[in-house]
Amino acid sequence: MVNLKIDGRDVAVAEGTTIMDAAEVLNIKIPRLCYHPDLKPVSACRVCVVEIKGDRLLRTACSYKVAEGMEVQTNTPFVRDSRKMAMELLLSRHPQKCVECLRNGSCELQQMSEQLGILENHFEYHQRLGSLDTSSPAIVRDPSKCILCRRCIQVCAEVQGVSAIGVEGRGYDSWVDTPFARGLGEATCVACGQCIDRCPVAALYEKSHEDKVWEALSDPNKHVVVQTAPAIRAAIGEMFGLPAGTLLTGQMVSALRRMGFDKVMDTDFTADLTIMEEGTELIKRITTGGVLPMITSCSPGWINFIERFYPTLLPHLSTCKSPQQMFGALVKTYYAEKSGINPADIFSVSLMPCTAKKYEAERPEMNASGFQDVDAVLTTREIGRMIKQAGIQFAQLPEEEHDDPMGISTGAAVIFGATGGVMEAALRTAYELITGKEIPAIDITAVRGMEGVREAKIMIGDLEVKAAVAHGLGNARKLLDLISEGKADYHFIEIMACPGGCIGGGGQPVPTTLEIRKKRAEAIYQADKGLPIRKSHENPAIKRIYEEFLGEPNGKKSHHLLHTQYTARSIY
Repeated sequence: MVNLKIDGRDVAVAEGTTIMDAAEVLNIKIPRLCYHPDLKPVSACRVCVVEIKGDRLLRTACSYKVAEGMEVQTNTPFVRDSRKMAMELLLSRHPQKCVECLRNGSCELQQMSEQLGILENHFEYHQRLGSLDTSSPAIVRDPSKCILCRRCIQVCAEVQGVSAIGVEGRGYDSWVDTPFARGLGEATCVACGQCIDRCPVAALYEKSHEDKVWEALSDPNKHVVVQTAPAIRAAIGEMFGLPAGTLLTGQMVSALRRMGFDKVMDTDFTADLTIMEEGTELIKRITTGGVLPMITSCSPGWINFIERFYPTLLPHLSTCKSPQQMFGALVKTYYAEKSGINPADIFSVSLMPCTAKKYEAERPEMNASGFQDVDAVLTTREIGRMIKQAGIQFAQLPEEEHDDPMGISTGAAVIFGATGGVMEAALRTAYELITGKEIPAIDITAVRGMEGVREAKIMIGDLEVKAAVAHGLGNARKLLDLISEGKADYHFIEIMACPGGCIGGGGQPVPTTLEIRKKRAEAIYQADKGLPIRKSHENPAIKRIYEEFLGEPNGKKSHHLLHTQYTARSIY
């Protein structure tokens, strides 16, 4: 332990602790802007500087380590003046258009300016280099708002292993850009949106589908159907000031009906369907000598990643579409037929925690219904903004149920929202389909948790199934490298593009940190435990759709509507 004083108060902390973390022990919150708990400190903003007795220089609290006998001052005139100057310099390169900005009210630069008492700026404004980049179907980049905190660069390179963006230029005229200034739509970007979640301002944000959804809702000739992803219900409350992990499934359904959606159905339905299709595919591969390990295919950011960086491993992917795209195909075929509605008149909307879902919906092969299967994708942030625009008091709404026939789901489907959830749901069903017996322990905790890569061995009858789970594309690389080297003796691998799985998706409310992801995951598992049916193969609506429409899992019709193919792509 190291003993030191902060603002005249004694504190003892472990060796290697930063001044910022040591101050937190004393409930002293040192201002910070470029710092993010998910990332290594880079000390770019200089807002967290403190004064150390005997040191002629100010030190950055986010990166400077404590020492025995150190005396730190966090609130001297020198410190306050230095922080204000650093903030004013940042503001001198940032457009003062807060009321026109998506992040107005949730902007960290705005909040820090208020905290530091910035009432005027002594520096002249100079537009930062770079033009608006709208080349990606999922993400918009606005260099004029960038404050060079480098969070986006860090998460893209260190967490996701993609490196689609970096710093260009030097000194005062530095800016963030893609290699060769190609635009995100032509760069290595996999559209995961983790850069958006880390950006403290609105230099990065999702490409909005809000206007076209409002237009569809206002069109009397359109039958507008919405599907709700499992992770949304554990995070949407944060858009209205409620604590992270507040479960609001019924209120979400209620709000969507009041907005004018004709049918509010559940992506969880097609998550159950995914388990039936994917589980059948896995059993077939194991018993007939198919390509193993089989890897899940429901995360579009992950699909973009393997298509670009590991195209030789594409045969390992399950051929199943994501639950979003399965739903899109079925709403314009099965639902249209069942309800007697012309599929051309159906406008299909999905609520997703993920920006890559926007990219996925526009893939040319996603038209098994004869139309674009999903017409618009709204992130959690977008639907939160739309509910506010509609004047709906979200927290006061009554709980309502999803609509039939694609609104009935199970606990297995809900846990798709957390890392390890797809694996656990699949194993629950695979065990009972293979053995014909009830699974002895329905909670398969071996595949749960926030470790980057987890391994588990599960006995299914006489068969020992070896499984692995990875979340975050940097962790996916570790497993893919093992497969490439012939060292991965797994049967089944789940990979999610985003840290924590969908609950940490690029379209979720900001901020998103490890602690917030944990709370959202807890809510997901709470929802699972509270449902009367917790296994996908026991869902009566799933049994019905096979009897009435699809025939059998992995059959001819289900292959046409629910399965897809993948494309080897270059990095650019």
